[in-house]
Amino acid sequence: MDLAGKTAIVTGGSVGIGAAIAIKLAECGANVAINYRKHQEEAEAVIAAIEKAGGKGFLVQADTSVFADAEKMVQAVVAKYGKIDILVNNAGINWDGVIWKMTEEQWDSVININLKGYFNYVRAVSPFMRDQKSGKIINITSINGLRGKFGQVNYSASKAGIIGMTKALAKELGKYNVNVNAIAPGLIETEMMKNADESVRTQALADIIIGRIGDPEDIANAVAFLASELARHITGEIIKVDGGQYI
Repeated sequence: MDLAGKTAIVTGGSVGIGAAIAIKLAECGANVAINYRKHQEEAEAVIAAIEKAGGKGFLVQADTSVFADAEKMVQAVVAKYGKIDILVNNAGINWDGVIWKMTEEQWDSVININLKGYFNYVRAVSPFMRDQKSGKIINITSINGLRGKFGQVNYSASKAGIIGMTKALAKELGKYNVNVNAIAPGLIETEMMKNADESVRTQALADIIIGRIGDPEDIANAVAFLASELARHITGEIIKVDGGQYI
């Protein structure tokens, strides 16, 4: 995929799936801006990898759940590169618990980062994409936003909200030549997964028909495709990248 000359923002780009996405976009020729909230050392390592891949990296400290931080980051990227071609909303958390034990803090924290955080960035980016009459927005959701999951009412609700947001944005921005799509990963081999109970891995592998847990690069490859002109006629879609975990 050729993304030469493009400018991308990847939220949550300092670790895990976000880091893989940021580096992949740079490998395809894009300049990539990422934010960090607390993982500064990891974020700096991603910037180094972006530049090694031939792109220009830009690092901004910003909390995705804070509206003003999103505006600040977008304005800084536009000031540096003159435009924004690609937005990948990826930052997210989970804080699990069955509903009769879930606290208001658990609910609010997950919704504010996973759903409001996505709104903050599309709200800040969309006027620029509208005016330049081009752009790609890719939202990372989850198969659990499609199917729900026990113990994840907050997480599943946030990810389902992203799906509705994606479809509505596609309708609002389509006439401005802006494509809006979402990717729904299944279980991916991240640090969180490595620290999970073995029973979680065993159950997931039983559900994944391809027979392996996904890698962050599997998501990054799908993002690069959707960010490219190869996907110019795709919008409003939710693409599962889960090895058949949820069919």
